[in-house]
Amino acid sequence: MTNISDLQRNTTQVVGLSNFEIVRLILLSITLTNFVIFSYFMAIMLSVGFTNAIARQEVRYILFTHMLFNDSVYLFFSMFLFLTSYFSTKYPAPFCYIFIIVSSTSLKITPYNLAIMSLERYIAICFPLRHSEICTLQRMGIAIAITWAIGILPNVADVFVLTLTVEKTFFARIVICSRSSFIVASVQDTIRLVSHASTFSLVGLIIILTYIKIMLVAFKVDSRKSSASKAGRTVMLHAIQLLLCMMAYSYSIVETIFKDYINLLPIINFCFFMCLPRFLSPFIYGIRDELFRKQIKKFTVCYLKKKP
Repeated sequence: MTNISDLQRNTTQVVGLSNFEIVRLILLSITLTNFVIFSYFMAIMLSVGFTNAIARQEVRYILFTHMLFNDSVYLFFSMFLFLTSYFSTKYPAPFCYIFIIVSSTSLKITPYNLAIMSLERYIAICFPLRHSEICTLQRMGIAIAITWAIGILPNVADVFVLTLTVEKTFFARIVICSRSSFIVASVQDTIRLVSHASTFSLVGLIIILTYIKIMLVAFKVDSRKSSASKAGRTVMLHAIQLLLCMMAYSYSIVETIFKDYINLLPIINFCFFMCLPRFLSPFIYGIRDELFRKQIKKFTVCYLKKKP
């Protein structure tokens, strides 16, 4: 009787583990499928941003193209890191750490890019006569460079802490490419927490203030079809994009709350908090814009016509 009970218990555990694996594989398949679809549309929008004469001359399109490029970099590197961690594949530590730095930096850049896009719309509506003077291509290039500098700064601090803490042989090891493999001091988590909190606070404040200023102009114009109203809706979309981007920072909270489901947490966090916001973010702006919408429709129709 005892043997039968033990056999039933073991069978139940195996079935439970199998169910976890099935769910994980389903989520992984959905994520990879969305990544392929996203890559196709991203390639279309990036081709427009880099080749279209209008997109290459207007500041708002340059900023949007930069955001698309940055999100593509983030998804590519984070997808690689997730798959290597998922299948427990090991690589040289320096190689993995470079990938982690690039992924972490690109994660921080998108919110700051949204802040610059909101400021550009604010200047276009509130100071229309000075827009071309303030928002020049050169200044936008400087602004983009500053976002990269701010994005990489916490990683520079992380490198400094890591090199002072670990032994010289640390980077000669073969490790699984995950962030946890390079957390050797509590101050690293503190640096990341401060970076995330300051990013959300600063960018959120900029978006709120620009939205209020733009909507005040819209109320003065008293027309729902005015450019100020349209700009206000654009900034509101930037706020939604910011919330989507900041979802990536909530994974640690989710892991604490749902720690009993640790087997599924990595894939769920990656699908819903890392990838999904990046999948949705470009379409919120890209499909809404006439220039990009036409090109997406054109490439999609051409692809469907080629199918037998």
